[in-house]
Amino acid sequence: MRKLSIPPLIMDRLARWMPGLPELLSYNRKPLKRDVIAGLSVAAVCLPVSIAYAQLAGFSPVVGLYSTILPMIVYAFFGSSRQLIVGPDAATCAMIVATLTPLMVAGSDPDYYHALAVSLTLFTGLFCLLAGRFRLGFLADLLSRSILLGLLNGVAITIIVGQLGKVFGVSATGKNVVGQLISFFGQVQGLHWPTLVLSLGLILLYLVLMRFWRKGPLALVVAAVAIVASFALDLAGKGVAVVGDIPSVLPRLHWPALPPESWGTILSSAAALAFISFSSAALTARSFAAKNGYSIDDNRELVALGAANVASALSQGFAISGADSRTAVNDAAGGKTRMVQIFAALAILLALLVLTSPLAYLPTAALGVILIVSAIGLTDFKIFTKLHETSTSEFRIALVTLLAVVFIGVMPGILLAVLLALTRFLMRTARPVDYRLGLIESQGDFYEIEHYPEAKEIPGLLFYRFEASLIFFNANYFKQRLTGLIETSETPVHWVVIDGRSINNIDLTGALMLYDLGKTLAARGVVLAVTGRTEQITKWMGMQRCGGESLPVRLFQNRRLALEAYRQMTAAEEHGDAGKL
Repeated sequence: MRKLSIPPLIMDRLARWMPGLPELLSYNRKPLKRDVIAGLSVAAVCLPVSIAYAQLAGFSPVVGLYSTILPMIVYAFFGSSRQLIVGPDAATCAMIVATLTPLMVAGSDPDYYHALAVSLTLFTGLFCLLAGRFRLGFLADLLSRSILLGLLNGVAITIIVGQLGKVFGVSATGKNVVGQLISFFGQVQGLHWPTLVLSLGLILLYLVLMRFWRKGPLALVVAAVAIVASFALDLAGKGVAVVGDIPSVLPRLHWPALPPESWGTILSSAAALAFISFSSAALTARSFAAKNGYSIDDNRELVALGAANVASALSQGFAISGADSRTAVNDAAGGKTRMVQIFAALAILLALLVLTSPLAYLPTAALGVILIVSAIGLTDFKIFTKLHETSTSEFRIALVTLLAVVFIGVMPGILLAVLLALTRFLMRTARPVDYRLGLIESQGDFYEIEHYPEAKEIPGLLFYRFEASLIFFNANYFKQRLTGLIETSETPVHWVVIDGRSINNIDLTGALMLYDLGKTLAARGVVLAVTGRTEQITKWMGMQRCGGESLPVRLFQNRRLALEAYRQMTAAEEHGDAGKL
């Protein structure tokens, strides 16, 4: 097959926006067989899961397929990960329902709900594109693993409880987990036995498959068995709810309707949805990139996820994210190139065109079972015990996030998780770890006294390390900590040396605080010195016309020079020559 030839200059410009384009255009047919198998494996999982997530989010099953096909193709061109599979996701679907349900009023039709969802998806994509343009990929690091752990476990519990009604054949309602449980137990006596028997049979089938064919397309097999049973036993005639007719048509690409009266809620929710979906996708992409020896670009991932969400909105789908389970299927099947996503999308497209008739017999109870099993895969309660043993603060953060999602709802819980992340970041920056340093003579350098018992303080010299940037909201804390150490020192302090290597940045407030502190200490006969950051400190102080000659802070390039200066001063004082220095 002849490859398309594009001038190098044009290719370089296109590759800046579409990192996958060069790889796709120069695709080598050597891994073709492996990629086709991986693509079919991914499609086998995506097909029933996408339909299940569509129903979870309150849409027609076909919308789940629309949210999968074009976004996967778009991501293959724009993403920096060669393996990440995008599509409907548990957390994003839960957020969609939590956002849109309060906007619906009595008498609202499904088309209005769909229009709101498509608008939410479009704004989510635009937020991701905007964040990528301003290189905000670092936002993925704001949600710690403990917060994501609590979030995903909380979402999993929410999904499991929300599907109990489908599995038992009752209509359980409620705005949160507690309300749904109350509604469920209030109706459990009227459960539909044929539906429950089918559900239990499918759960048993899942357990057998997980025991003997763990790497197989379990969701597809369960869905296929449910369809055969539904058709052969006429389960719909026995009162078992089924998916019903699925239109075998391609999505009509057009700009979505944007109901302006709901923009206030949609915009804020879209920003939160962009943040959470990107954090989850970036975590998955990083994990598989590290496993397979390549790297990803977080800023390009933002653009790719934004483009995929815009593509989903244009094809009348809903918000998507990176799917860890489907990415794991891709990796396990040996998929290592972007063509896997193309093949998977084409396979799902083919299913949309030719398999909608049998899908109409799919019981909704089977979708409930698939979602429950998928949600169980998100849970990891054992790690809570490990967190409690290793870090009480991390355990509390994870537990609070989980309880918030379960008891007050997905969106408030996610908002609390974001606030926890920001608060945790600010607290660590505003009140960072600090150390007194002592000299290890054999090493000729300074180390933390509390970590190195052999490190000894030099009499009269306080060596201090502040593990953060010295900026406006921690400058006063720095001053208080250092002053307290001086006042509580067992021996009189003559020199204070600040180790500047751990201070990544100093702003104007921090520099002026050092200037004032230097004058205060000088009045008490104490010398203030800083190692490193000399140019930055001099620049800020010079802006205030403090003058390089009159700085009340002595600056040294490194710790060794500061130690030599102190020893010279001490020796001079011992010989009565201190005034010569």
